[in-house]
Amino acid sequence: MLNAVTASSAPPLRGLPTARAVDHHAFTVPRLDEAVAFFTGVLGGELCYREGPVEDPSGDWMTRKLGVHPRASARIALVRLGPHTNLELFQYTAPGQLLSPPGPNDVGGHHLALTVTDPDAAEEHLRRAGTVRLGPSDSASGEWRRWFLTPWGTLFSLRGPGARTGGFVPAAVPCTNDAQRALGLLGVEHVSYTVGDLDAATAFFTDVLGAEPVADAHDTADGHWPPGAEHARRVLLRTGPTANCELVQSGTGALRSRPPRNSDIGGHHLAFFVDDVDRAAAHLREQRGVVLMGEPETVTEGPIAGDRWLYFGTPIGIQMEIINMPDGSLPYETLTSARRATPGGLHWHDRP
Repeated sequence: MLNAVTASSAPPLRGLPTARAVDHHAFTVPRLDEAVAFFTGVLGGELCYREGPVEDPSGDWMTRKLGVHPRASARIALVRLGPHTNLELFQYTAPGQLLSPPGPNDVGGHHLALTVTDPDAAEEHLRRAGTVRLGPSDSASGEWRRWFLTPWGTLFSLRGPGARTGGFVPAAVPCTNDAQRALGLLGVEHVSYTVGDLDAATAFFTDVLGAEPVADAHDTADGHWPPGAEHARRVLLRTGPTANCELVQSGTGALRSRPPRNSDIGGHHLAFFVDDVDRAAAHLREQRGVVLMGEPETVTEGPIAGDRWLYFGTPIGIQMEIINMPDGSLPYETLTSARRATPGGLHWHDRP
């Protein structure tokens, strides 16, 4: 990640020990090649690597470590989107897999919010690419957020640059490719997750992970919501130096009250970069409702050999991961000039 500071003058770390930043947001899509093509060719991301199939034909490793059916199989791609955000995209095949994603009011609903230099120019670029716009917005204040669907049905929004008190604000950086230039992408403003209990989810993010609330949980301003979505309570949290996470209370008309599994279309998890995976795991082991999926282990082969990682379940229904990547010495780096976004010299409480 780009750095504006190299050392932290913030108070001692609160929350997840040795955490530095959000490492990636992971989403399960129906067709991996299609998703990679959209995130790179339309939104201007950079493909860093692919891996897989990840599977265990005869054992229970997939269940123990990833929380999916033992015969599930996954193909994975890592796309860097803007200066600070990694997206990990999964395509699963699995017995009993749900093939339709949750809606925005359902538990497990989610969306990406992007900041662009010029929303009109960005919308024209998306229209030329065949992207579907939802709308017009029902905002009475001038459509300050515009809503779209990816080809496979994932929600994302665009808005222009603007100040946000306390939250991370993507800033202008040199564009790295033609698609990013055409979209005018500044970065990911936030990633949103719909949860069954907003108060419990907020408490988990603040007390266990060390996130900082930066927007009122009772903010239900019209312009925020995709057309037709139920207006519900929400809260925005700053999760580390260069990421915001929005949590939304599931709607009264929600059709799903249980989050999707990783292997379902619309499945997802949230990963944090930590300096010491074992120390972070020890902290999590003591937290009520947290279930560690085995013990930390280190990848020994493939494009990210050297990655030490561990998935864990949470009492709020969002699956999470702690990882430590030896960036600068990962095998994929010998095959491409693209690079994962990394914390660099930033720490959790730094505010660049």
